[in-house]
Amino acid sequence: MELLGEYVGQEGKPQKLRVSCEAPGDGDPFQGLLSGVAQMKDMVTELFDPLVQGEVQHRVAAAPDEDLDGDDEDDAEDENNIDNRTNFDGPSAKRPKHRLNNSLHDI
Repeated sequence: MELLGEYVGQEGKPQKLRVSCEAPGDGDPFQGLLSGVAQMKDMVTELFDPLVQGEVQHRVAAAPDEDLDGDDEDDAEDENNIDNRTNFDGPSAKRPKHRLNNSLHDI
């Protein structure tokens, strides 16, 4: 038994991945399969690691002051929601909004 995989890179060049899943001797075939899956995982990690590192370096170079914590939420949205938290110790910390009267007839 074997596991087969194929990766087609950005240039369109295919790369085949092949791992044997044979258990040594009269071993359990499922152990052989588990071993093969682990080997395939390692091969895929080796294949994609340079691509991932290149992408991370590209993002850092493009936005060095951005926080790359993997958070998909918009930072501006987070800043806008600061005052919308529940205050369990007392009244809301929100400031009341005051309207300015800018009419000319009061002058």
